[in-house]
Amino acid sequence: MASTTLICDTQPWKDLKAYVEDINKTHLRDLMNDKERCQSMMVEFDGMLLDYSRQRATLDTMDKLYKLAEAASLKQQINRMYSGEHINSTENRSVLHVALRAPRDAVIYSDGKNVVPDVWNVLDKIKGFSEKVRSGSWVGATGKPLKDVIAIGIGGSFLGPLFVHTALQTDPEAVEFAKGRQLRFLANVDPIDVARNITGLNPETTLVVVVSKTFTTAETMLNARTLREWISSALGPSAVAKHMVAVSTNLTLVEKFGIDPNNAFAFWDWVGGRYSVCSAVGMLPLSLQYGFPIVEKFLKGASSIDQHFRSASFEKNIPVLLGLLSVWNVSFLGYPARAILPYSQALEKFAPHIQQVSMESNGKGVSIDGVPLPYEAGEIDFGEPGTNGQHSFYQLIHQGRVIPCDFIGIVKSQQPVYLKGEVVSNHDELMSNFFAQPDALAYGKTAEQLLKENVPQHLIPHKTFSGNRPSLSLLLPSLNAYNIGQLLASYEHRIAVEGFVWGINSFDQWGVELGKSLATQVRKQLHASRTKGEPVEGFNFSTTTLLTRYLEI
Repeated sequence: MASTTLICDTQPWKDLKAYVEDINKTHLRDLMNDKERCQSMMVEFDGMLLDYSRQRATLDTMDKLYKLAEAASLKQQINRMYSGEHINSTENRSVLHVALRAPRDAVIYSDGKNVVPDVWNVLDKIKGFSEKVRSGSWVGATGKPLKDVIAIGIGGSFLGPLFVHTALQTDPEAVEFAKGRQLRFLANVDPIDVARNITGLNPETTLVVVVSKTFTTAETMLNARTLREWISSALGPSAVAKHMVAVSTNLTLVEKFGIDPNNAFAFWDWVGGRYSVCSAVGMLPLSLQYGFPIVEKFLKGASSIDQHFRSASFEKNIPVLLGLLSVWNVSFLGYPARAILPYSQALEKFAPHIQQVSMESNGKGVSIDGVPLPYEAGEIDFGEPGTNGQHSFYQLIHQGRVIPCDFIGIVKSQQPVYLKGEVVSNHDELMSNFFAQPDALAYGKTAEQLLKENVPQHLIPHKTFSGNRPSLSLLLPSLNAYNIGQLLASYEHRIAVEGFVWGINSFDQWGVELGKSLATQVRKQLHASRTKGEPVEGFNFSTTTLLTRYLEI
């Protein structure tokens, strides 16, 4: 927001605060009986169906949320993002991950320049390079084809690509394209992660992709040097240029490292790390594994949602509705967490990725103008695929704290199984739970119902479910590359909507800096103690004790 006025000072915010009292008098058991309300809370776009009728909201709530969006200048904020304005004001950058999946003929400006041709230059380069590697015309130092890829990166350079890779691994079309190939991701600086990644791999057939915009990220570069040594010791130092490529903008350091700068794939300052899966960060390793045609479908799915987000009215706009409902749950109903529950094992890495996108984006305590927020912003995100989560943390969701849930279901399974003699297919068994759980949360079970079932009196308090626990359901027709792109973009934009309404900068991440700078002091101490036997100095009593103990063993 341009001025230092906080959204909580506006009339729509105050109206919503006052309205909470009315909502607290309602129960989802009753709200769900209103067919007209339920019908108006279902929105469809491009095969995706959003049902938010199990939110603790009425049609009046939604009208008040649309007024809040207006007070936050949400439409203008979205347009500012798409037009390349420097909405990441603390880093003075545009925010243009939408340009990464824009059609070739689109025009999107940043600093007076249409960036779409640059995006497609890199995509064309990825296509050409991945085809060479996959066809065997690009070979390793000993002439063998490179069939195994290790992508080194951390945070946004890892979680997003890993989510997409995991989702594609069982897609029938992607499986065909990936035959005989392996893709692994090395993120943690823990040497155990290195050991796990290289186990069973031969340096002669391995290509390493180093992902670091500046080529200075501490964990990534140490892992890169470790794998460079693994390749060099087996094949000689000259093999590095054949077995390692980079996704970076720092061509000087890329060359110094031993990688041919011609094999460096660019991305730009207007791409935030956690929004970078559609850049070379994700597209290069994914193209090497699945071929460019598959990843192009993924980009098209994301682009479809990008266009929908920019053009659809708020009442029919899936990311806007998702974002406004999150604001309602966090800032008005006081629910700090959100459970992401995909009923598809292929989406097992979706929640960890959204954890970063959401919590790094909106985990802020001040407004974009630096004013401390007098209201709660940001969500605690966690999740597991159903039905695994049901046997893990659903107990708390049903009878403990109230945690709004996102149920994500797929109509057509990637890998259907029909067993003779079974009542339903395996996928139908899974989806039975997808349809049942939201109703269980909404309706609950009363003491009266339990009495009618002759439940012993002493067990009634334990078996009572209060209900009135909000959720929403998102149903996708299938889970192919296109649908995966749709899902990703829907959540990316949802998170932006929340940030725009809260008046925070969702595109910086200063909170990750302090721990890193303190780690530098520890690193120096460990070096001095290990090499010169110097005692631990300059830390508080607790850290000194722990460091001394660590160095003794």
